[in-house]
This record gives sequence, structure tokens and C-alpha cells, in this order.
Amino acid sequence: MKTPPPSLLSYILLALMCLYPSQGSDHICESPDHGSTLQVMHVYSPCSPFRPAKSLSWEDMVLDIAAKDEARLLYLSGLVAAKSVVPIASGRQTIQSPTYIVRAKIGTPARTMFMAMDTSSDAAWIPCTGCIGCPPSLFASAKSTTYKSLGCQTAQCKQVPNPSCVGTACSFNLTYGSSSIAAALSQDTITLATDPIPNYSFGCIQKAVGSSVPPQGLLGLGRGPMSLLSQTQNLYKSTFSYCLPNFKSLNFSGSLRLGPVGQPLRIKYTPLLKNPRRSSLYYVNMIGIRVGRKIVDIPPSALAFNPITGAGTIFDSGTVFARLVQPAYIAVRDEFRRRIKGATVSSLGGFDTCYSVPIAAPPITLLFTGMNVTLPPDNILIHSSAGSITCLAMAAAPDNVNSVLNVIANMQQQNHRVLFDVPNSRLGVARELCT
Repeated sequence: MKTPPPSLLSYILLALMCLYPSQGSDHICESPDHGSTLQVMHVYSPCSPFRPAKSLSWEDMVLDIAAKDEARLLYLSGLVAAKSVVPIASGRQTIQSPTYIVRAKIGTPARTMFMAMDTSSDAAWIPCTGCIGCPPSLFASAKSTTYKSLGCQTAQCKQVPNPSCVGTACSFNLTYGSSSIAAALSQDTITLATDPIPNYSFGCIQKAVGSSVPPQGLLGLGRGPMSLLSQTQNLYKSTFSYCLPNFKSLNFSGSLRLGPVGQPLRIKYTPLLKNPRRSSLYYVNMIGIRVGRKIVDIPPSALAFNPITGAGTIFDSGTVFARLVQPAYIAVRDEFRRRIKGATVSSLGGFDTCYSVPIAAPPITLLFTGMNVTLPPDNILIHSSAGSITCLAMAAAPDNVNSVLNVIANMQQQNHRVLFDVPNSRLGVARELCT
């Protein structure tokens, strides 16, 4: 493996501090969730059971995250194209696990699981005892007194992807990233923060093929019929918000707030757009992008919402770096480069706008119907702690798939409160220090 240049050594030391528990971090990890608010942890957090076993150099860490993003984009493009399977071609094993996790308690007696939080998925699923191909942390459904399997005649069996019957029990199959999953449709009590939710429907995973399955399951925050929002309408009124902490934050801890209570009152909104063919995804109408003070020249077709092709712009919790369809990305990138005077442009992995000297980056503002979101440097740049390598944290959508989606990713959402108000069909964004 190539030895990272000396200019990265200080960042690697910082990365080591961030990736491994420091003294005094235990009380943070053990702090209970409260009310209807859950602690949101990054998968690299000291509190996460999934943090890497060994440290990576800064360069390898960026390449690793970018590779996972490629898998995520292929997954999202598969949803848009309504493909059943999206193959991943890669020289290395790609783990397409979403970036953020929350604690949930499953069953009676309760088993704590660290479930991935995914705004672009609906059905929850959990690896269960006896699963073939699952990681070792499994939910023992037979030991839960409130667990039951659901039959083929239930309404839920018609709402899951690719349902099938084994005797009278309902099973279903789905693809997630590069993995395929077979699950038994089940119900049990799930407790989120202090809220017990009886008879919650989810998939008890029986078989998993591939490396994309989140190790302790997934909590779907989409807006389809099997999502958390749909199953808890009476409790949470189809409303939630999250605040994702900056990657530099030592404990990587934010919050997921369920229900209308305690949501910010001073917040700007843009309408949510409905796409019946891709009902899970949170589409919004992005009408332009400003770099510095200039609105860049993007063809309207690159931003237009089209329910038939799936084109448009979505907010997604699982993609790390923003992806723009090629004409939009090139316009933003070229204007960004023009404003960085006298610095030579280089590339790193999939990022084509990197600099080896400190730069003063212009702010980038995303323009939506009714709402502008100005991104400060921390939301648009990845850089070593010494400032010796800095890259624009955006890229063009992969050109080998159905590249019609602009994705507002979690790095661009960090240190913002993002509010999903489905009953009023709107999405709000407000600046907030999340940690």
C-alpha cells in the first residue's frame, strides 16, 4: 500500500483520536435516549460497535467513503429505475452500510440493536437467529414473548417488495446496495427512546448474500406504507427531524427527533414533491445553485422533477458526498475553480477538484422553491488537518447507471436541523450546532 505523504500525518493522528474511544467517552455512549429523541451516531463514532478495527490513512479513508458512496448511488439509481438487482463492479469489497445509526430495543425482553437510519428505505429489517450470511449480532425472535410471524393474507404482505408464501407465512425479498435479503414478515414491540411501539411490522432476515447489509438491521424513514412514519402515524404524526454532527466532532453524536413536539419554529421550508413510482424518496424542487454570488448556468432539464424517469433532487441520509447530474456538477465545479486563484488542481479518487495549498473557498448556496441553503466550508470541503490537501466534496453522478438524481448528501446536511413534515408536504432546513 502506498505510504501517505508526511503532510497527512497530523490528520492521521486526528483520525486515530476520532475513530477510537477516548477516556471519558463511556458516559456519552451510555447516556439514555429521552422522550421521543434518539441519539444519532456516526458508524465511525467511539460509541458505534461498527467502527473500523484498524485505522486508515486520511487518503484511504476518503477513498473508502467514496467507494461506499458509489454503491449507495447505484442502489438509489436502482430505486429510480425500478430495477430488481443492481450489480456492483469493484476491485475491493464494498460495504454499503448507511452512515448513521440509532439505538432501538426489539422484543420482550428487549434486545438493543444499533440500526441504520435510512431516509430512502421503508421496511425495517433485523438479522434474526438462524440467518445464513448475517453478521453475528442476531435477534432471538423465539425468545421474545411478543414476537409473531405474519400470514400471507395480511395487508402488510401486499406492501413488502416481492412477497411470497411459505405455507401460510409471508416472506419477502429485496436488494440493498450489492446485497440480496430474504426475510420473514414479522411483528414485535420496538421501543424508540422511551416510546414502546407494539405490533411493529418488519422483516426478520433469514438469509443475506453480499456485504451491504447493516450489521444490526435498518430502520426505514422513507414515506412508503411500511415505513416508520406510516406505522406510527397516530404517535408521531408522520413528522421527524434529525441533526447530523460534523465529521470532525469527537463523539460524532447528533439527534433524531420523532413527532411534531419540540421541532424548530423558525425554519425555512420547501415543498416535498410526490413521486408515486418512487414513494419512499424525499424529492424537492432545486431551482439553481449559487457559487459565491453567481448563480451558475445549469440547463433546466438537469434539475427538473420528472416522476416518470425519476429525475430530480432528493435529500438522503445515507449518501456522504453530494452528487449532481453531470451538467449541474460541471457548472458548479468550473465556477468553484475559477474563484480559487493561482492554485493547481489535482484529483483524489473520484474527486477532481483538489488543492495542495490552503484555499479560501466560496460558499455554495442551494436554491430551492421557497428556501435557500448556504453551505459553509465545512459542508463542502474535505481536507487534512494541516490543510495540505483540500477537495471539493461533490462529484458527478456515476455515468454508468441511470444518472438522473441530484442527491443532497449527509455531509451537506451536517450541522443543520432537517425537518420532514409529511402531513404538510414540506421539508425544512435550519442551521444548528448538532453536537
